[in-house]
Amino acid sequence: MDFKTFYNEVVTDHNMHPLHKHSIEDPDIEMEGVNPSCGDEITVQLKVKDGIISDGSFIGDGCAISQASADIMIDMIIGKNVTEAKHLADNFIRMIKGEATQDEIDELGEAGALSDISHMPARVKCAVLGWRTVDEIIKGMDK
Repeated sequence: MDFKTFYNEVVTDHNMHPLHKHSIEDPDIEMEGVNPSCGDEITVQLKVKDGIISDGSFIGDGCAISQASADIMIDMIIGKNVTEAKHLADNFIRMIKGEATQDEIDELGEAGALSDISHMPARVKCAVLGWRTVDEIIKGMDK
């Protein structure tokens, strides 16, 4: 399977059948992320206990890329501690900026399929919306 086919399948599947697009009951942390340039809006909800993300979800509306990327992200960070989640967010953002090493991209698993977005400047903010929101959540936890 070529890379573009894999990218299209990943985005389509996560956009049409998101596992984590719903509200969770009594989230510990909730933060809205907005992409004013295109109108994408998501709210990330997390349950965090003893530094471990035990559950997560997102709600909102946006393009296929923002929705798929947020769904992949939530899937990746559930069960991780906040340091690991921050590391993944940093790697993803570096990948989208075209600055990540191949090892960093490989570490992202399925999210690595979105690496080609680095060549689509108009879509970069869509892809990183959820990841930046989680990054902001974690930065807020450090305060």
